[in-house]
Amino acid sequence: MKIAGVKGMNDVLPADVARWQEMERVAREVFALYGYREVRTPAVEHAQLFARGVGEATDIVNKEMYVFEDKGEELLALRPEGTAGTVRAFIEHGAYVEGPQKWFYMGPMFRREKPQKGRYRQFHQIGCEAFGIAEPFLDAEQIALVADYFARLGVGARLKLNSVGDAACRPAYLAELKAYLGGRKAELCPDCIDRLERNPLRVLDCKVESCQPVLNGAPRLLERLCDGCRTHFDQVKVALDALGVRYEVDGRLVRGLDYYVRTAYELTSDALGSQSAVAGGGRYDRLVETLGGPPTPGIGFALGEERLAMILEKAGKAPPAQGPAVFFVSADAEGALEALRRAAELRRGGIACDLDPRGGKLKAQFKQAERVGARYALVLGGAEVQSGQAKLKDLSSREETPVALAQLAGFLASLPRP
Repeated sequence: MKIAGVKGMNDVLPADVARWQEMERVAREVFALYGYREVRTPAVEHAQLFARGVGEATDIVNKEMYVFEDKGEELLALRPEGTAGTVRAFIEHGAYVEGPQKWFYMGPMFRREKPQKGRYRQFHQIGCEAFGIAEPFLDAEQIALVADYFARLGVGARLKLNSVGDAACRPAYLAELKAYLGGRKAELCPDCIDRLERNPLRVLDCKVESCQPVLNGAPRLLERLCDGCRTHFDQVKVALDALGVRYEVDGRLVRGLDYYVRTAYELTSDALGSQSAVAGGGRYDRLVETLGGPPTPGIGFALGEERLAMILEKAGKAPPAQGPAVFFVSADAEGALEALRRAAELRRGGIACDLDPRGGKLKAQFKQAERVGARYALVLGGAEVQSGQAKLKDLSSREETPVALAQLAGFLASLPRP
């Protein structure tokens, strides 16, 4: 019986992996420039971590999280996002005693949502978290990092910026918002009515067309910020202006997790239609304390690799070439043995190469060379072995270049990379 993959948990095949590797390579380069170091946390955590950190009233915890009881009767969860686990590691290993920390992560996340284009049940995120600095210039620097990353990939994205207040000003605003929405409850969609009781701030993020007239008239948190939040937000904007980072203030921008305070931001792209958000993040100054650590300010973001890969593909940005430098084509048994020896020599020298151990017709071997994306093909038979000379065929231009077998490694190493 054929067994299919689990719904919403997609394979990334070799033809597509090159694009993912490029996204991750550029991320590592950019993050290093900004002083971020990699952390790797488990895909499985205690379910309580996300209930306390992300928030029991959120859709993620309430509806989407994969939760199961293991054999030891512990309630565990597949991580739905990366921040809570990173904060847990920061606390558990006492990293706070070393002063401010900048960490990044890459890996799979899991949410039981309805699978759709750009949104899967297993998805992959790249994210950064910075701990121990409350000053608004860090917010601007991290936002600049994200903008820098997208620019290096050649991806155009709009930056939306907002402040979601803090414990000093948000409670009064939420009460006002809830009263306003409650008065127009009959005009809201079922999801908004549900969120109105559990997480009224998320109502502002609704995309249902019939809800827009209600939301457009809703009170604005930006107009009700306390002095501390207002000053912080103004300084973030000043710093972004100084860094040359373009942004638009969006008073309806909220994040889907309870831990965000003050700065919230999101990068969007029209290339994905309704699923426009590619990256998002914000400040979470109380999260470390909520999860049992000392009071420690923090700010972080995450971007979706699946969505970013779709944008790159739609923009026609080809992934880097991944094929071997040369593919050995065996003309006979003597050539096949020589191909094995020469391949081993090249690989020891760090030059990627391939061959077909089955041998067979030359035409079939040349097709295999093109299939694996080789740059060159080199035919080896008894004549080439005896003479020590062969012809290196460029599989794009079809030009042939004579080369001495003894000098093959040096010749290939001297060629410019495509």
